[in-house]
Amino acid sequence: MRRLQLYIDGQRVDLFKDESVQLTQTIKNVKDLAKVFTEFTQTFSVPASSVNNKIFQHYYNFNISNGFDARKKTDARLELNDLPFKDGKIALDGVELKNNLAHTYRITFFGNTVNLKDILGEAQLSSLAFNGLNKSYKFTDIRDALSPLAIFDADKIIAPLITHTNRLIYDSSSHPIYDPEATTNNLYAHTGTTHNGVAWNQFKYAIRVSQIITEIQFRYPDIQFSDDFFNDTSNEKFYDLFMWLHRKSGHVEPATQVEVIYSKLQDLVSTNTQLVSSVSGGVVFVSASQLENEFASSIRVKLNPTTSNLYSYQVIRDGGEIIAQGNDVSNNINVNITTANNAFRNNSSYLVQISSPLGIVFNAGDIEIEINYTILNPFPAAPTIAKDTYENNATVTIVSNPDFEFNIVEQIPKMKIIDFLSGLFNLFNLTAYVDNVGTIVVRTLDSYYAASTTVYNIDKYLDTTKSTSDVALPFSKINFSYKGLGTFLAKQFNQLTNSGWGSLSYTLDGDIFDAPSEDYKIEVPFEHMQFERLYDANTTLTSTTPTGIQYGYSVNENQQSYIGEPLLFYPIVVPAISTVGGQKPRIRDTQSPAVADLDQFIIPSNSIGTTPTTSGKINIHFQNELNEFLANQPSGTDNADEFTDTLFETEYKEYIQDVFSLRRRLLKVTAYLPMKVYYNLQLNDLIELGQDRYKINSMKTDLTTGKTEFELLNTILWLRI
Repeated sequence: MRRLQLYIDGQRVDLFKDESVQLTQTIKNVKDLAKVFTEFTQTFSVPASSVNNKIFQHYYNFNISNGFDARKKTDARLELNDLPFKDGKIALDGVELKNNLAHTYRITFFGNTVNLKDILGEAQLSSLAFNGLNKSYKFTDIRDALSPLAIFDADKIIAPLITHTNRLIYDSSSHPIYDPEATTNNLYAHTGTTHNGVAWNQFKYAIRVSQIITEIQFRYPDIQFSDDFFNDTSNEKFYDLFMWLHRKSGHVEPATQVEVIYSKLQDLVSTNTQLVSSVSGGVVFVSASQLENEFASSIRVKLNPTTSNLYSYQVIRDGGEIIAQGNDVSNNINVNITTANNAFRNNSSYLVQISSPLGIVFNAGDIEIEINYTILNPFPAAPTIAKDTYENNATVTIVSNPDFEFNIVEQIPKMKIIDFLSGLFNLFNLTAYVDNVGTIVVRTLDSYYAASTTVYNIDKYLDTTKSTSDVALPFSKINFSYKGLGTFLAKQFNQLTNSGWGSLSYTLDGDIFDAPSEDYKIEVPFEHMQFERLYDANTTLTSTTPTGIQYGYSVNENQQSYIGEPLLFYPIVVPAISTVGGQKPRIRDTQSPAVADLDQFIIPSNSIGTTPTTSGKINIHFQNELNEFLANQPSGTDNADEFTDTLFETEYKEYIQDVFSLRRRLLKVTAYLPMKVYYNLQLNDLIELGQDRYKINSMKTDLTTGKTEFELLNTILWLRI
């Protein structure tokens, strides 16, 4: 019989002598493929002894002030024969009373990995610091971020060719005059003109995903990941991955801490002045009437901008008090300010101010300020309504706000940190465990198994009286998909193919088996966009050679700005392609005739390269899709011409095919392991029975007796000859 010791906050707990304490450990149980943080939990009872009553501060007595806080988990440690075994936490579940006296405390022991969710709680990605990563957001900044010479390790923030609203074209046809339909979103750089080119503010920054991991570790010192996957800069499959900083559909808004600069409407002239108002420098002054039967009753502000960009307005009384305002307006405004709540009064001045993050234009007559008067006529005649009116007699251009900071905290997608991590675990089929120094070791499932070469033969410890060999098939098929498949081209793909972009419904050799349960679904919480490579739209050309430009189009099926889920992609720096016209893609400033013709540019991609070289085959599809950059070019017959290294092929296939194998069995056996074996046994070690070897699916151990109930999966790939 082994001695089991339990310590809570360094205090040893009294245990029942005959208590059977069982700990279950499992690694990617075939019945639960989505399980990520795999450690053990165990609920058991301890006596309500004087020692334990002191530890739990007589929890059964609610009259005790500042007693044991069962709302929180408490640090704990398990020892076997006075040797450290497991660190974790315990939760007090309750107290059992007999004859009105405390008899037992029910507690649950949690392994350290379970604690990860407790540490993170409901915290969002926006709660991370991102110190020193904020960037200025203006034409020249986006130009530079779009066109680096290469993506280096130091590049944590970049700008890819992903538009939040506009669909881009490439058209070398002649457009000598401004033609919004043909030129505004045309990337072709027409010589001698500045009409074409996509507006710079159609683009947003993106952050390297590994940097988010770094920020999590900085924010939570108790969470430190190993260098096996997350922190390995040579792991290009993960390290080269970026997340688009797209929190709100449409244009980027200034950070909240940046003061919004309003422009005064100054060029106002009278169009109808009947009574006692005047205008000067854009300020309308309403004076008190000299007549008893005449008084101003309200002021009306009408705004009818020519352009449809968002804008905000304020109506200010007497130079300081805001009496009416509106934010994020994109349509016509008709604001009626009355005497209600003292909003309008005589002998006061009124000023209209407008701000627009993207700039906005009012043509002559688009702005009107109307002062309404009431004139009381002798009874029984009804009152007469009169008015003074003022409007702009020339075009009013409200320029965009001064350069503002692109604040990562305010622009990063809405997502819980725990959901972000769980999504990565499901994306790459990762496992995690806590080592003896508290580091969370993260590895792919395949590499986790490969990391151990230890084999334990347990023939002499085996209980031969009973064992079972069960069917290991848990599901008839498995569905892999992204949660976010709502962008225009991804929707179009679904309508044409009746399948999700990059999704996979896996069955072995196309067979759907009679499994005891339904299909299993693995859905990762990210957006998966189908990108678009551009062709020259010039109808005079006979060439069908594509450009080197590929971009993302973040709109829904109605071609309206779309938020979706957090978007992951690989950035690829492409030199300007000269196959069509010898020109470079162009972006333009919205406030000046300045343009930038890019010598190289960052295209977004679902694959790590544009050609299926050894590393270029890597992609974040679950199933092999036609590569967007290759467009309609026919693929070869050789696998070398295909982007075959999908997430399923590289991270799931070996394990899943093993599960579906005709020869797969789930063997259940019982063994009485000596302390030296159990203490050193790891879940990725192999178990040997006779001439056969097995992977550990789960093991349930009575720590006091050494009795271990194994679920073992036979290793199909390891065969005795």
